[in-house]
Amino acid sequence: MDYMETYEKWCTDPYFDEATRQELKALAGDEKEIEDRFYRQLKFGTGGLRGVIGAGTNRMNIYTVRQATQGLANYILEQDGAAKGVAIAYDSRRMSPEFAKEAALCLNGNGIKTYLFESLRPTPELSFAVRQLHCIAGIVITASHNPAEYNGYKVYWEDGAQITPPHDKNILAHVARVTDFAQVKTMDEQAAMEAGLFYVIGKEIDDLYMEQLKGQSIHPEIIPDMAKNMKIVYTPLHGTGNLPVRRVLAELGFTQVYVVPEQEEPDGNFTTVPYPNPEDRDAWTLALKLAKGVDADLVLATDPDADRLGVCAKDTGSGEYISFTGNMSGMLIAEYILRERTKTGTMPANPALVETIVTTDMAKAVAADYGVKLIEVLTGFKYIGEQIKFFEENQSYHYVFGLEESYGCLAGTYARDKDACVAVMMLCEAAAFYKRQGKTLWDAMLDLYEKYGYYKEGLATVTLKGLDGARQIQERMAAFRENPPKQLGGLKVEALRDYKSGVRTETATGNQSATGLPESDVLYFELENNAWCCVRPSGTEPKIKYYYGVKGVSLEDALERLERMKKDLTGGIGSKRNA
Repeated sequence: MDYMETYEKWCTDPYFDEATRQELKALAGDEKEIEDRFYRQLKFGTGGLRGVIGAGTNRMNIYTVRQATQGLANYILEQDGAAKGVAIAYDSRRMSPEFAKEAALCLNGNGIKTYLFESLRPTPELSFAVRQLHCIAGIVITASHNPAEYNGYKVYWEDGAQITPPHDKNILAHVARVTDFAQVKTMDEQAAMEAGLFYVIGKEIDDLYMEQLKGQSIHPEIIPDMAKNMKIVYTPLHGTGNLPVRRVLAELGFTQVYVVPEQEEPDGNFTTVPYPNPEDRDAWTLALKLAKGVDADLVLATDPDADRLGVCAKDTGSGEYISFTGNMSGMLIAEYILRERTKTGTMPANPALVETIVTTDMAKAVAADYGVKLIEVLTGFKYIGEQIKFFEENQSYHYVFGLEESYGCLAGTYARDKDACVAVMMLCEAAAFYKRQGKTLWDAMLDLYEKYGYYKEGLATVTLKGLDGARQIQERMAAFRENPPKQLGGLKVEALRDYKSGVRTETATGNQSATGLPESDVLYFELENNAWCCVRPSGTEPKIKYYYGVKGVSLEDALERLERMKKDLTGGIGSKRNA
């Protein structure tokens, strides 16, 4: 059946509700839009679904959510996991509550128990709930930091991490087999409750989650003394972070927390920001305005599902607020934890710091300084969460901290995904620690640069939508493989790691060795002078991503090296991200 035939079926089949059919009938004559909505089934990737909300097979709607859930249900039944159940959470986006309930009732229709949060919750709390309730799986309805027209569906397994091999490929295969909506089961909510399949959860999980967050504190005793002198501005960007972030800060003793009023309430349209992403400078306008008004020390922003944290800290010299990348804030927390756990004798035996391959190389220097094992994994926090499981199974290392460049980190093992709530409390504790010494977080960052080197990183993205865009992305990756550059940013390429083939090739000798990581469509160029760059297609958006990092002798030198690298990698194509 071609896309036009599928479109006609959706317009006329009574299985689809009247609103859906009317939305599609209004597209008659717009062949390009019809093609985009129906040229494929919305891709269920290794993490789940993500797409524009709307009617059609290539859109996020109750029908594509049900279809994906039926595939997941079939796999859970194959694993004898019906009685363990599935925890489900959702964020503030449009249709999130509806998608969450549809997923729950589809699972219930298959005889699988579900635990649905009573209202919106952060993604990391879902990860915690899966483990706390001993579920076989979890679902969170979110499109993370994407624009307002998007929503998504992420799947977690019983360890609390997003699905990794072999479960990701197995679930993907089961979803692919659900080709007809007649295969999809569902049931009435009241009937599901009476059958003991549908449970609502809330405060009891919140309280346990909050205790785990506070348990990561190293120096809670310093907070009451410094709280009266430390002002924090926070924005949840209309998302899920407002209540848990404010609660954990209050319970730790921070008293001067100012929440941006215009962005406090959940709003799926994100009316005050063009892009609800703390990585986007435009999202900070209101927070920085409030910060200047109250003379804040620290400005914080979490994305809609509260797994990413953005940071700005005051530079007392200029009076301006310095924007921190995810690498910078992650390293401030990491170094604080390693240093203070070492000093206080609370560092576990065989400690390990885990980062992704596109995260700052400063982590290597800091880990070596404190005698901590540094482990690199593929891009995606699920691979960091997977390492925690491996450590526990093998009794090899003790996880201390994990971070990725995209504003995500995790202290502790109560969850297996990045958590902006714990990042907020750890960063605020570190800020109080440094304030007692007369330093700001920016001063502390400069100290790290002076000690370990001026590491700077950037990311440029190119968006290529639709069928033609997907083809262009593959063509660009093929071109890099067929004719790899010998230099980038004026620096020699010393080796190329192709994670798709699993081979690392030295440029000078041609010697080859294994990359040691799972197969992935990623190219990583090792450059001279401690520089590197990495190219990969996005796993959740129609983009190709160019990551790069350098080490300079000063901030100015590092930024100049970074700009040269960016131009070489992208051919002058800019980025929404602040390099």
